[in-house]
Parts: sequence; structure tokens; C-alpha cells
Amino acid sequence: MSKKDFIVKAVQDYAPTAIKLSDYMWDYPEVAYTEYKACEALVEELKKQGFEVEVGVADIPTAFVAKWGSGHPVVGILAEYDALEALNQKENEFEKIETAHGEPGQGCGHHMLGAASLAGAVAAKEYMQANGTKGTIICYGCPAEEGGSGKTFMARDGVFDGCDIAIGFHPSDLNIVTPGSSLANVKVKYSFDGRAAHAAGDPEKGRSGLDAAELMNMGVQFLREHVIQEARIHYAFTDTGGEAPNVVQAHCDVLYMIRAPKIEQVMDIYRRVNLIANGAAMMTETTCTITFIKGCSNLLNNTVVGKALHDNLVKIGVPEYTAEELEYAKKMNNTVGNTGPSEVEMNMAKKYAKTMPEAEAKALVESFEKPINDVVMPFIVSDIASAGSTDVSDVSMVCPCTYFYTACWSQGTPGHSWQIVSQGKGSIAHKGMLYGAEVLALTAIDFMEDPALVEAAKAEYLDAMGGKPYVCPIPKDVKAPVPPRA
Repeated sequence: MSKKDFIVKAVQDYAPTAIKLSDYMWDYPEVAYTEYKACEALVEELKKQGFEVEVGVADIPTAFVAKWGSGHPVVGILAEYDALEALNQKENEFEKIETAHGEPGQGCGHHMLGAASLAGAVAAKEYMQANGTKGTIICYGCPAEEGGSGKTFMARDGVFDGCDIAIGFHPSDLNIVTPGSSLANVKVKYSFDGRAAHAAGDPEKGRSGLDAAELMNMGVQFLREHVIQEARIHYAFTDTGGEAPNVVQAHCDVLYMIRAPKIEQVMDIYRRVNLIANGAAMMTETTCTITFIKGCSNLLNNTVVGKALHDNLVKIGVPEYTAEELEYAKKMNNTVGNTGPSEVEMNMAKKYAKTMPEAEAKALVESFEKPINDVVMPFIVSDIASAGSTDVSDVSMVCPCTYFYTACWSQGTPGHSWQIVSQGKGSIAHKGMLYGAEVLALTAIDFMEDPALVEAAKAEYLDAMGGKPYVCPIPKDVKAPVPPRA
């Protein structure tokens, strides 16, 4: 039996367990740093499969490291399992039907991500065991990707130290290896405190925290002209000090997120925002408390790892879909007004098609007109940063790391939407998840068996780092914001 056939069989044999775990995490969605049910279910299964598991790494109760084997190479598979706030939805519906108002839902497919990562690690272990393959396979349990930067805290505390190669999977509507970088960011709370007073009777005695926050925002508005074009500065008032207009509001909290292509750029903008905040406090005779919440670096995609993932996406091949699945996906597309591929999608397809033989190029362009994308996108190296951010970036600053996507929902489904939640337990989702597990396992074994491939990935990583050590954007004294367990 070939290596590919062994891995595919191992994943398919394990499929009932992987699907059960994925559906369980869909049924019990948990948001950042509260993923106790998901963590416990994954850890229990990994222990059952013979992995040595440490829970609570980096002082995060829902983070874990599960190891099997010994020595190098050490290949890590990144698992996530957190859900999104206020995004619950009844399964397999073609309209928004909440099951419980305001409750979370798996709107980014992390239930599939966690189950696929576990299945990939188990399949790799099965192959290593059967073939006497040397090395260590690690499944990293990474909480709070959504807004919490769990991996960044883990990277800061050395959890990924000693890992030779890290790979990750994410559900999507495309089958593609991440082509470019992502934006670095920091998330910071600014709290202004002054003195309450009657707004008509003795306003001269009041010092308004709300005034300070508004002045800070005005200063940041002017700053926007003087930062790099690619930067983004977002904010939200989380506490305006009360609802009584005849009271000088003594307290105000405003939450900021700053993004830019490089973490160094983010930290410089953050420094300047801090100056503005402190200036606003001086103008209003209030005090400003700056609370650093989380941050993440920009992604260093490794093309050696990416090419290995891409080759295995092609080698294993996209799942086949039934007529019923295609009809289901078409109906789901109708819920977002999809009448065909968008201009952006078609431009991307045509760009990729230029790198391919004519027949393959035609199939690629046509795939964007189907309800489920059924081709593997070409492997294109790009230095363009996506509009979003991910804490996978900080793993990529520690060791060679890249991740990939498989189609787990209908083409054109918006990210973080009720449509993703609705499709999260369907057969299309399960097929894409298992495809991801197969690619993870096969790629892990490729690196286990080819020291030269590992060294090539490491050489590229060292070159990308330019001789500089990893510097975590989260200060050492900042702890992960883990709420008390309910």
C-alpha cells in the first residue's frame, strides 16, 4: 500500500470518530478561552490514541500539547476549536433561524478545524507506528483564535520551541494553500477616569472621562493621515460612563485594534496612539489607564511547507459531490444572492489560470461558477497581506509554518456568517474536513521521512527572519484574558 493510500484509509477509518467530535463541538460552541467541553473531548480522544498530553500550557486552561513519538523531526499540527459570539443558527436551514438569541455559534468552522487536526495527527501516528518512522508528531490545542490570540500567548511562553515544522488547516469555500501574509495587530483598552459632578449645578467640579475618550478619538482621526496607507485603526466604545446626560461622566472605556502589514509598524502606531491618549487625559485633567489585551504578528508563509501542502492537496484530490449536495449548495448560495462568481473571484481565477495549461485553466475558471469549488487553486507565492489577521502568524515566527484551506461550505458563503453555521454539520462540511485531515497527515509524514525537506524549510525561515529573534508583541506581564469558569 502506498503512503498516500495508507493515510487516506487511516483517515477514512477514523472518520466516524472525527465527525462525532466535530458535530459535538458544533452542538456546544464555546468562545475564546472558555472552550472546556471541546478541549476535554479532544484531550480524552488523544489520550485514548496513545498521545502524551499536557493541558493548561501557557497558563491557559483550554490549551494543550499532545505528543506521540520521540526525537526529530518534530512536526506540529495546529488545532483550533473556539466559536464566535452571538452567531448560533439551526443546522441545514436556508434562512436565519436562531436556536437561542445571543448565544455563540461555529461561524468560522473551527469545530471542523479541531477535529481534522486531531484526525490528521492520529493518521500520521498510525503510519509512523506501522512503518517504524522516527520523529515526533504533536497536536497543539490552540484556543481563542477569534479575537484572543491564544497561539501568540503560547508562542511567547515557548510552547512551540523545538518544533521543526508546523502545519495548519482551515475550512473555507476554496481548496488552496495560503498564498500571502496577513496583517499584524494589537488590541488595547484605554480607560479614562475623572470626577463626576452635576452637569448643570456644578459642572466646573467635574472631569469627564467621556470627553477624554472623545478627544482621543479626534486625535486618532488626524493621525490616520500620517500612518502608512495599509494600516487600519478600529475602535469601539465599551463603557461611556452612564446614561444620564445631566451627570459629568467620570469614566469611559474605549477599545482599539491597530493593524498593519508588519508588527514593527503596528507597534509604532500603537506608541503614537498612546501619546494621543495621554494627551487627551492631560487636556481633561483625567487619568488614562492603558491595558494591553492581545496582539499577533504578521504571517511568514513558508513556501517549502506550502508547496508540500499544495502537492498533497493535488495528490489526494478534491472530494466528489453528489447531485443532492450540489443542489443543497446552490440553494445555500441563493441565501446570499449568489447568481454567479463575483468580479473579484473571476479576476482571481483568471490570474491563476495564466499560470496553467489551457485545459486546467478552463476548468479553474469554470469551477468558480459551480455551487461547490471542485479544483485545487494553483500554488502562487505572494507577499501581499490579506485584510485579516491570525495568531498562526506567531507560530510562523518560531518555526517554518504554513496553512491551507479546503472547501467545507458552498462557494461564495461569507465568512463569519449564519450560513457557515448552518452548513457546519452537513456532508459537504464533513468531506472537506476529512480531506483536510488527509493532507495534514500526508504532509507531516513527508517531512518525517525527508530531512532535506525539513532543512530547506528551515533555511527559508531563517532567511525570512533576517537573523533577528522572535519578539512577541504581547508583553511578558500580560496574561491571557481567561474568564472564570462558569
